Amino acid sequence: DIKRFRQVLNLVADKAGIDQPTAKNEAWGISVHRSFVTYCAVATKVRVENGAVKVLDMHLATDAGTVINPDRVRSQMEGAMNFGLSLALMGEITYQNGAVVQSNFHDYPQLRMPQCPSMSVYIVESDAPPGGVGEPGVPPVAASLANAIFRASGLRIRDLPINKQLQV
Repeated sequence: DIKRFRQVLNLVADKAGIDQPTAKNEAWGISVHRSFVTYCAVATKVRVENGAVKVLDMHLATDAGTVINPDRVRSQMEGAMNFGLSLALMGEITYQNGAVVQSNFHDYPQLRMPQCPSMSVYIVESDAPPGGVGEPGVPPVAASLANAIFRASGLRIRDLPINKQLQV
């Protein structure tokens, strides 16, 4: 449904203010995605300096159809943004001698509180059938982040995680 894609894309762009000037080495990236009958758009603002990236701000707009519990949708989408950032910035499973090296969260990096940017979630009012609100917010995060890094620095991210190319 192109209308729903456009609606979440325009909403997130407007709320994030992506057309406003940014400081040197800062930029917005944007991405849109559909899964589980839910449409999500993510706008991510980063600063890239001295070989390091810092995520400054994130906005997500979602059209999940009929929403019964808006607080639950917001919390799921905030979790999706955090999880998506963890995956894009440093999520990697490695192998040694045919076995997975990482065994739990002590040796598999996850986003920590000081790395979490400000996050905002916007829910489109809809009378469409209810969609999913767990997974749909994850996929557009990496694309939004990579687009922001490119706009801020000229570095095109083509391989994840990003910590292989920039300090996070």
